[in-house]
Amino acid sequence: MTVKKKICMLGTFAVGKTSLVSRFVHGIFSERYQTTLGVKIDTRDVQLGEHALTLLVWDLNGEDSFQRVRDSYLRGSSGLILVVDGTRADTLEPALALRRRALELVGDVPTALLANKLDLRSGWTIEQARLDELADAGLGVQHTSAATGEGVAEAFTWLAERMLEA
Repeated sequence: MTVKKKICMLGTFAVGKTSLVSRFVHGIFSERYQTTLGVKIDTRDVQLGEHALTLLVWDLNGEDSFQRVRDSYLRGSSGLILVVDGTRADTLEPALALRRRALELVGDVPTALLANKLDLRSGWTIEQARLDELADAGLGVQHTSAATGEGVAEAFTWLAERMLEA
C-alpha cells in the first residue's frame, strides 16, 4: 500500500525551490529562472525500506513584502522544506518566519532546511555556525545544489523518513 505525504517548499524568491523540485522529481536542472505563480504540484514515488510513498511536492511561490504564501496551500502538509540561498544571507530569516507561520497552521511537522547553491560555496554569506545552531535546535539542515544535484535526493529522503516516523 502506498502512503501519500504532502511536502510544502517554502522560501523567498530565487532561492532555488523550483530547481530543487525539478532536480528531485525529473532529474533535470535549467539555468533559466522560472517564477512560480501560486503553486505547482509534482509527485515522486519513493521506497523507504518496506514503505512505498508518493511524495506530493507543493512548490509554492516565493514570499516577500508584496506577496504572501496562501495559508490554504499549507494545510495538510506532512513536512516542510525551507529553502535558503547560501549566497544570500537575507533569505534565512524570512524562511524561518514562514516556518513559524506554517507550524501554527499544520502543527509540529518535520522540517528540513536546505542551504542551497552548494556549487557556489565559496560565495556563501550564510554562516555555517548559524546553520549549526539551527540543526542543534532540531531543524534538519542539509546542504544542496540543484545545479549539480549534490545532496538533493538525500534531503528529500531525510524528510520522507521523518514524516514516516511522525
